Amino acid sequence: MRILVLEDNRELADALVEVLVSEHYAVDLARDGETARELKEFNDYDLIILDWNVPPPTGLELLQMWRSAGDGTPVLMLTAKDRVRDRVDGLDIGADDYMTKPFAFAEFLARVRGLIRRREKVLQCDLRVADVLMDRARHQVTRGGQTLRLSPKEFAVLEYLLTRAGHVVRRAELSAHVWNEDSDRISNVIDVLVHRLRKKIDGGRETKLLRTIVGVGYMLAPGRSPDDG
Repeated sequence: MRILVLEDNRELADALVEVLVSEHYAVDLARDGETARELKEFNDYDLIILDWNVPPPTGLELLQMWRSAGDGTPVLMLTAKDRVRDRVDGLDIGADDYMTKPFAFAEFLARVRGLIRRREKVLQCDLRVADVLMDRARHQVTRGGQTLRLSPKEFAVLEYLLTRAGHVVRRAELSAHVWNEDSDRISNVIDVLVHRLRKKIDGGRETKLLRTIVGVGYMLAPGRSPDDG
């Protein structure tokens, strides 16, 4: 899952990124409205977290612009404004949720999870392909009942592939949803990570699940023979 954070308070912005990354989200950070606008133009996000008052365009102006254009990406507004009228204005323009500063990070993460679940309508807590089972709530993955130890990035890649099981996932699509904006997507980092993930999922097993579609991307599907790429 990839999240855009717009926050101009450096201390809070860094804390938000840290806590989101610790929960295995890919995060892009903007400290002003124009940077956020540019990032949103070129990237697909699962959630946007907007501070109300930032260097222009403000969070509220961006929200109004996106909603007017028909963009339905979930938006969580963060602001020091605590009047009922302010909250109503933000929600009326199109915010999906609203938190006033200061706030507890535990509640913040609960709001984030709730908004992402809402976008997916019915979020499957468990994802499965063949005998690979992912418990998203506990961040646990097993194959054939055996626990697989995955890094946060390996977990995020597998999660995305599981949600699109049986379909080819292009490298650019995987990069956009799992890696941050400042990641080195030109390198072979994606291929290397998928190679490590394949060893953990398929290594030593007769039935192979994770295949490489040469020149295109990857697909997670049951029934691959050992001779496939």
